[in-house]
Amino acid sequence: MHCPFCSEPDTRVIDSRLSNDGDQVRRRRECVGCGERFTTYESAELNMPRIVKSDGSRVPYNDDKMRAGVMRALEKRPVSTEQVEDALNRVKHKLMSAGEREVVSSKLGNWVMEELLAMDHVAYIRFASVYLDFSDINAFRDAIERLDQQKKPRKQRS
Repeated sequence: MHCPFCSEPDTRVIDSRLSNDGDQVRRRRECVGCGERFTTYESAELNMPRIVKSDGSRVPYNDDKMRAGVMRALEKRPVSTEQVEDALNRVKHKLMSAGEREVVSSKLGNWVMEELLAMDHVAYIRFASVYLDFSDINAFRDAIERLDQQKKPRKQRS
């Protein structure tokens, strides 16, 4: 690691510890040449699969785009930021663990809908209305009725 102060190619590690919930290693370094200290962070480089859209085009996975869509659906809903981040991390983990170079956008959309269904039913309907391209009020009604059908068996089990 080159020193950012004097460009000396030789530095030594003084301290290493995990940070960011164990996803990164924080290293405190000291330059052998000038004696300055600085911090570096090391994390795994993960290649995300490309997303195959319905028109056949292939685009790189965009975390910000997925977050924006979920946040739009959850606007003014009583869902904490931690819940949203956990859900997005679960979707991202499914995407990485699929072990494929390309993932069809419909599969990604279904994973997001599953997470929204577990978090907030209104957000689920909002997202579904855009994702499933509801064309009229009957499509909304059908989605709400399916949601209601899913809720009833859960209540009976309790």
